[in-house]
Amino acid sequence: MKVGILTAGGDCPGLNAAIRGVGKTLLLKYNAKVYGISSGFLGLIENDYVELTEASLSGILTIGGTILGTSREKPFKKSKHFLEEIDKPAVIKENYDNLGLDCLVCIGGNGTQRTASKLSEYGMNVIGMPKTIDNDVFGTELTFGFHSAVGIATEAIDRLHTTANAHKRVMVIELMGHNAGWLTLYAGIAGGGDVILIPEIPYDLNIIADYLRDRTAKKKSSSIIVVAEGIETKKGMSAGHYIATQVGEMVEEQMRETVLGYIQRGGTPAPFDRILATRFGAYAAHLIAEGNFGRMVAIQNDHVTSIPLSETEGKLKLVPSDHALLTRATDIGTCFGANLG
Repeated sequence: MKVGILTAGGDCPGLNAAIRGVGKTLLLKYNAKVYGISSGFLGLIENDYVELTEASLSGILTIGGTILGTSREKPFKKSKHFLEEIDKPAVIKENYDNLGLDCLVCIGGNGTQRTASKLSEYGMNVIGMPKTIDNDVFGTELTFGFHSAVGIATEAIDRLHTTANAHKRVMVIELMGHNAGWLTLYAGIAGGGDVILIPEIPYDLNIIADYLRDRTAKKKSSSIIVVAEGIETKKGMSAGHYIATQVGEMVEEQMRETVLGYIQRGGTPAPFDRILATRFGAYAAHLIAEGNFGRMVAIQNDHVTSIPLSETEGKLKLVPSDHALLTRATDIGTCFGANLG
């Protein structure tokens, strides 16, 4: 049995743990040959790969990034490659066949799973493994990378509290999350954010301003506003800058903004993500051995399972308006910039 593994899209903590989980299980339990595809789907187009051995997979569990490299190549999106138009899916299928692969494991977020589904429809045996710090892949309760990012973002918020208290300021921290607010919600609550703004909840600047004025009236000398980058803004401003400038003018407070940026995606994976990535990888290997292709590994009710890749296409897992964390955070006085009832 020959299996290819690739990592695509943005990097996140736990990718190497996932490569190790699926690779070692295939090598040791199923005596398969395993090939690492370089730079995501670009490696399949350029036929760039290396055979993976147990030795090459040892010692990578705790390392951030990905030993295979990654790219945001989208083979089903028409573009110029090598200065001429080529049929990328056909090239991928040809290289897949020439290498004699029995299956391709695609580790990535929503875009990667969408491409994996299309390659499955194109006639290839494919298994998807979901990763992203945004935790927004449809069909799984968790993606690896999320808990690591929550830990990093929470530590940043913790550090901002000390500066905010010392200078009696309102601090705004912008976290990643274009469409989904999971990271901002979890890190905001864990870090004791006073105001948490996520894309799923339309906010009112007046509600935020009134909330901050009330805190001032109660002699609370500082506040922390945690903002997802994907909230709606005006004037083309970034989320953090927009909230800092607009709310700052309304309450006449000293506002300072911090954009955490790519720090959230880097570094050593948290223990939870190492375990989840390993569970996903081992389960993916079992699916391959069973010949159960065209599926994405998922976790539901703490049970690792799988769903059809086709179910993930064009869908995002967003924070629902009735999520328990929103209710509990509102109960303790957290402001979400809206009247949540």
